[in-house]
Amino acid sequence: MSVKVNNLSKLYDTQHAVDDVSFEARKGEVLGFLGPNGAGKTTTMKIITGYLPQNGGTVSVCGFDVSEQPMQARARIGYLPEHNPLYREMYVREYLLFTAGLHKVKNAAKRVNEMVERTGLTSHRHKQIGELSKGYRQRVGLAQAMLHDPEVLILDEPTSGLDPNQIVEIRQLIKDLGKEKTVILSTHILGEVEAVCDRAIIINRGKLVADAPIQQLKQQFVGQNLVTAEFAETADQNLLNRIRHVQQVKNLGSNRWQLTASVEHDIRADLFAFAVANKLTLLELHKETYSVEEVFQQLTADR
Repeated sequence: MSVKVNNLSKLYDTQHAVDDVSFEARKGEVLGFLGPNGAGKTTTMKIITGYLPQNGGTVSVCGFDVSEQPMQARARIGYLPEHNPLYREMYVREYLLFTAGLHKVKNAAKRVNEMVERTGLTSHRHKQIGELSKGYRQRVGLAQAMLHDPEVLILDEPTSGLDPNQIVEIRQLIKDLGKEKTVILSTHILGEVEAVCDRAIIINRGKLVADAPIQQLKQQFVGQNLVTAEFAETADQNLLNRIRHVQQVKNLGSNRWQLTASVEHDIRADLFAFAVANKLTLLELHKETYSVEEVFQQLTADR
């Protein structure tokens, strides 16, 4: 595993910011790291990158313990923090060359040019960073995170401040990077998780509450299947209630119905057979799909 977190804990006085969190991030996947404000996302990322010490548990990056072998671990990480710290008085290319020097990147000028092009900074490379919009400063931060070709990329709100066109470009870049690296992505844009991530972790109040591939996450944690059907003729609600595995039937108006079943039962075939047996014309039949946002709200709601 590129990143392995075991029983991680972080205390601020008596408050658990991170409480016994364990997960793994593999090479070749983009892992979405989600949670409400104050849930412990940024704290966990700072511990992984070596910016904060933990109170308990272990973190390893590419086999190197972050606490015991910090320099070896950090050398394998590219990090874009939520509040992107840049030298605003430096020019874009000058700053990236400076960063490349810190990482002792070979053929630094060539590598900088590659990152400038890859992050869409070509027309801004000779500008001062302080003159750039927030979106382009974010691109500079992403370029510096990738300069030394790290095995692990940790990106905290990477599309913050970008316009819609820029967001599409950076999302595609992240997806491409995820094919060859380990990418851990934190974002408040939950649609971004569905668009970019292969797997998602959700933490709430410092505790891990979900860890699953995106599609499995949407199915596993909602706990029910909803199917909507519309008939040309009037259907008998009592007969609909008798369909196998149906738990609840709700009329949506006219001849449209919503049927609820448990998550392990797909009732669409039985509903189709019901229509045939009762000589009903089926105009619409579809299974409702849940978004990551709906799952997130369910798992992080105040209880």
